[in-house]
Amino acid sequence: MPQSAISPPDSASSAVADGTSFTPSCHGLLDLLLAVGDGRCGQGRDHPVAVVLALVAAATVAGLKGYTAISGWVADVPTDILDSLYLRVEARPAGRPSRSTLWRVCTDTDGDVLDAVIAEWTTAQRTSTGEQVPTSSDTPAQVRLDGKTVRGAVNTDGEQLHLLSALAGTPGPDPAAVIIAQAPTDGAKTREPETARALLETLDLREVTVTADALHTVKATADLIHQQGGHFVLPVKENRAALFAALDALPWATTAIGHESTETGHGRSTRRTIRVLPAPPGLPFPHVNQVWLIERYITGSDGKQSAAAQLGVTSHPAEAAGPAEIAAFNRGQWAIETLHFIRDTCYREDHSRIRTRSGPRVLASLRNLAINALRLAGRTNITEATRWANREMTRPFTILGLTG
Repeated sequence: MPQSAISPPDSASSAVADGTSFTPSCHGLLDLLLAVGDGRCGQGRDHPVAVVLALVAAATVAGLKGYTAISGWVADVPTDILDSLYLRVEARPAGRPSRSTLWRVCTDTDGDVLDAVIAEWTTAQRTSTGEQVPTSSDTPAQVRLDGKTVRGAVNTDGEQLHLLSALAGTPGPDPAAVIIAQAPTDGAKTREPETARALLETLDLREVTVTADALHTVKATADLIHQQGGHFVLPVKENRAALFAALDALPWATTAIGHESTETGHGRSTRRTIRVLPAPPGLPFPHVNQVWLIERYITGSDGKQSAAAQLGVTSHPAEAAGPAEIAAFNRGQWAIETLHFIRDTCYREDHSRIRTRSGPRVLASLRNLAINALRLAGRTNITEATRWANREMTRPFTILGLTG
């Protein structure tokens, strides 16, 4: 659970129309958004930040993408819902915020606080709905790390916004996994490991398995995960030359396959195998108990075949995670790639030209919130879910627990 300074909300049960279950908290999203500021003084402010961000979040659940589109959607929000938002934050109803107001709030919002609020709300909803949370010891949880460049968000120095996210869920390809933390890397992908460690320090990693790409296979990250009571399953590539050479020299050819699986789809058949060995002595990487080799064989509909192999390390001892479990953690890493794919295809994030101040980060964070909320409501097909939400104006507010 994110160790945010924001007090964790209490929970109470309710239901969403159209058969979708949901459990908002007593201190819901609107209350949490009161902690977010945008730098404006209170005097003369007709549209509180919490209300504006709630409206933009609801529009994002409905699939809206830019300030103009969001403004048009907000213009159609029923008056009773709109007035209720203002009254619940003890503000006088002031009509509908204009496009310029939406733009001003989003571009000046404190992104760090907003991400903390989204993490707090998401974690509370996962707890109250009975979803697997990172602190549970019943089933090992998985936190996947990965960065994404928002390609259209180029600042005045020519740098693109790069955001590192942490996706939490059950091991394996989990379509209901949700973002529980996000942080910028100051425009440089190479700074991901440093950002990842700062982000991991905010999470409770006890009994949690952290996965990431080979960029994060560094000693400092492994040390941090171990110190916080977690485990790691990390790939090893040639960028870690000594470690890669040590693993590559092991007797894989004479090691039995520990687990294999075959699946078909998208016009191809994929066979995956994994071989696991105890960590050899003197391995130049800390806290490793097992090492592994995963091989993937793909056969296309035309009969052509391709193969790929990946070496890796894990801190899990053999009695805690065997070949099948290690393979599941490895495959589970792709769930965060799927999330990035959704942001690019459903929300067309890479095509967005929003670039002013905190605007790109804020809208990316609200896309995470929208996807989290829909998944927590049991709607894992986000493209279909945004269409569903867009067909009825009250649905986005209900999904976010903003009605009442």
